[in-house]
Amino acid sequence: MSKPLILVTNDDGITSRGIQKLVELVSTIGEVVVVAPDSPQSGMGHAITVGDTLRLKPSNIFGDIQAYECSGTPADCVKLARHYVLKDRKLDLVVSGVNHGSNSSISVLYSGTMSAAIEGAIEGCPSIGFSLCDYDIEADLSHIDEFLVQIVKEALKKGLEEGVALNVNFPPIQRQKIKGIKVCRQANANWEEDFDERTDPYGRKYFWMVGNFVNHDKGEDNDETALANNYVSIVPCQFDLTAYHAIRQINEDWDI
Repeated sequence: MSKPLILVTNDDGITSRGIQKLVELVSTIGEVVVVAPDSPQSGMGHAITVGDTLRLKPSNIFGDIQAYECSGTPADCVKLARHYVLKDRKLDLVVSGVNHGSNSSISVLYSGTMSAAIEGAIEGCPSIGFSLCDYDIEADLSHIDEFLVQIVKEALKKGLEEGVALNVNFPPIQRQKIKGIKVCRQANANWEEDFDERTDPYGRKYFWMVGNFVNHDKGEDNDETALANNYVSIVPCQFDLTAYHAIRQINEDWDI
């Protein structure tokens, strides 16, 4: 039987350690094609390139594995892979990451890693975004292998509902082993931003965004709680942002 065809992408760029780890692991499972940004694209969300050039060139960074670096965003990478690089082939899975830094809770909205996975779901393909909750570019990735492979194999074997992408976050390495995997909801948490006003060498004002992550969620079934207790969290996500519960309230209460 032919191997499943797996597209690998990310938002940290094609040279990141996280994507090297992801390619290493999923290439033992299927045929891998890489289309990834040629430079870091963290925090790009679901941005796409409109009204500007997109460049795509082959890369030998992964040896014999077919790979391309793209000048665009993570979502651009998935679109180019689906409609150009692999336009005559059926994709079995899209995987994005492994991101350096958490994409749990509200961060999923800003994440280029997860936007690539969501783009895969929009294209009708089972998709997973992987992130490690450690922002160190040299972070230890050795503890995620068995869990990442298990999740990929299950997604390929059992599939996902149409339009769903999985947001998978790994806790940072600790003295004790990871306790297991928990399927969760997104925590009710947010960033409380502050803007540090500074002056450049020419005397011009600029701002640097800083802030603190605040978890308002007291529940036990969310991703932040799972990660804090040393579990891998899986949150199923969708691209339909409709607040269905609000439709009735607006229709009944608004004078429209």
